[in-house]
Amino acid sequence: MTDKPGDSRPAAPVSKRKAAAARGAARRLGVEDWTAATLGVLLRDGVGAITIAKVCDELGVTKGSFYWHFDGIDQLLETTAQFWCADQNDAARGFHDLDDLPVQERLDRMGALLTGDRVWQVELAVRDWARTNAKVAEAVKALDQRIFHTLSKTLIDLGLSAEQAEMRAGLMCFAGIGFVHGNQNLPVPTADQRREFFRFITSAEPPR
Repeated sequence: MTDKPGDSRPAAPVSKRKAAAARGAARRLGVEDWTAATLGVLLRDGVGAITIAKVCDELGVTKGSFYWHFDGIDQLLETTAQFWCADQNDAARGFHDLDDLPVQERLDRMGALLTGDRVWQVELAVRDWARTNAKVAEAVKALDQRIFHTLSKTLIDLGLSAEQAEMRAGLMCFAGIGFVHGNQNLPVPTADQRREFFRFITSAEPPR
């Protein structure tokens, strides 16, 4: 029996997955779509909850679409970690134009990024993950070294010697990693407190 004009019966509900699939049908998913969906599951449910089915549900696609891009779940996980840590993701992290900023603004930007909710949550999840996955650990190491060199260059631009810049950049990196792991137990530094920390750590006064 077909509906007649003016039929007041409600339309059949459309499932969330079908609606998402219909929206996504007009575009081709790329690696960034898959890594973003995987990070979403990672943040919400933890790395152990990441499955092919769950990530496909997140995107509203079938497993066939997944296997068009990846050989299996391990490849997706490693690609996600490598993408998050890679230099091509610095734009999303807010690091892409740091060298063009005045030195103090550069430090303020990095401090603000670290204490942003999404950044530290992803960093914590990825660092915990790195404890059990060698390739993820390599990606995290590359990210840490890139941040270290950016901080070292910034401190040299402030007038510190290369030796002092490296020592203080190391202290700042350790402080940042400590924040990622301990921020839920301690107060989050305010903007003024971050500036005072950077003023303290970048002071040109010789140590006693």
